[in-house]
Amino acid sequence: MDLLTLLGVLLGFGAILVGQALEGGHIDSLINGPAMLIVLGGSFGATMVQCPMGIFLRGLKMLTWIILPPKVRATETIEKIISWSNIARKEGLLGLEAVVEAENDIFARKGLQLLVDGSEPDVIRSIMEVELDTKEHHDQLAAKMYESMGGYCPTVGIIGAVLGLIHVMQNLADPSALGSGIATAFVATIYGVGLANLLLIPVGTKLKTIVHIQTQSRSMVVEGLISIAEGENPRNIETKLQGYLNS
Repeated sequence: MDLLTLLGVLLGFGAILVGQALEGGHIDSLINGPAMLIVLGGSFGATMVQCPMGIFLRGLKMLTWIILPPKVRATETIEKIISWSNIARKEGLLGLEAVVEAENDIFARKGLQLLVDGSEPDVIRSIMEVELDTKEHHDQLAAKMYESMGGYCPTVGIIGAVLGLIHVMQNLADPSALGSGIATAFVATIYGVGLANLLLIPVGTKLKTIVHIQTQSRSMVVEGLISIAEGENPRNIETKLQGYLNS
């Protein structure tokens, strides 16, 4: 679980609410159903128009990553690659057949199968990098969906503010109706700016970072497989791959 994300969300929204209370305002004055509906519904709808179905669904699935990010254990991956190298060195590439069947990671399994089939290093790199680049591009687009939503939120918040002011202007003769209209006007703006800058844009940026980390891990697997295919010494492979630990 990513505690930093939880702490960041609590600190960001908590600071605003505590500041509101310290200034003498009431927290319940920031609760407005119509304003929230306008901002969330409008922003979500605009994002749905922007994104193809596959990207949109992938973005929704990736949202859980901000709390439960995929585990990337670079050190363990290096150790696994070195074990593959030792097997190939002792038993030949065909000795990796059992490893292919036992490997859980689909990406690594595909590369191992190419290795066992005797594919040339350049062929392995070409095939694996196509899949790697395609996967990264797709996930980056899905992550940017939240940044786009964050861009729409403030504008939709302004729309909510204008709608609230229209409501106020239409009911100038009825003082009892002015309060709700003004509240919706100002709270919609707060919702739009707050959700964009405290949640949506940071979420999009964090997801892009996670995608980059995953891509680096897969690039390390590709480099390891190519090194095995070229018959490099396991110790040299380990030294090479350790460079990824600092990236």
